[in-house]
Formats: sequence, C-alpha cells, structure tokens
Amino acid sequence: MININIVEDEFGFVRGFEISGHSGYAPMGKDIVCAAVSALAYTAVGAIEDMCDKPLWESSDGYMKCIITDDIVNKNKDIAKTILDTIVIGFKQIELSYGKYVRVVRRS
Repeated sequence: MININIVEDEFGFVRGFEISGHSGYAPMGKDIVCAAVSALAYTAVGAIEDMCDKPLWESSDGYMKCIITDDIVNKNKDIAKTILDTIVIGFKQIELSYGKYVRVVRRS
C-alpha cells in the first residue's frame, strides 16, 4: 500500500507531503496507481520550484518527501497553497478510486 501523509502546520496550512510504500496494484513498470501518485508528487515539486522556490525534498525507491520552507511560505504562500491543496485533492481522488492501494492521512 502507498501511504501518503499530508503535513500541515498548526493552522491547517499544508506544508508538504510524505509518500511511502508500493501499491501492489500491478507489477513494477505497469502499476497505474504508483504512476498516478508519482506524477502528482513530481508535479508538485516541479511547480513549487518553478513558481516559488526550491522546496526541501528527497526521493528514493518507494519514498518521497516534499516540505516547503518558511521562506517559500513568507514570499509565495498563496501560490504554494494552491499547488499543495490541488495535489492533495489529486491524492484523495486516487484514494477514492483505489482505496485498497492508497491511503491519505493528514497530520500536523
């Protein structure tokens, strides 16, 4: 299962996400659930980099973490909020269709 933790601050502002695991929906290279989650995650990182500034992020096999810095929040809060809120909606849509393979959890 892919676990997606949405990281929020004390005000409910989404600061990023952490993704771990493999969906197990299909063999590697043919897994549409993994591909969908990966596409959203990398889109978020790319959009934040292009429109705001470089977020703190890392990825490896079955893992990705992206957190926006205080500098991004201070300079481009509205843009970062739009990007991250949109990505969360996308993650939830995947969970809605493939809940056996993806779980989205919000945490502070």
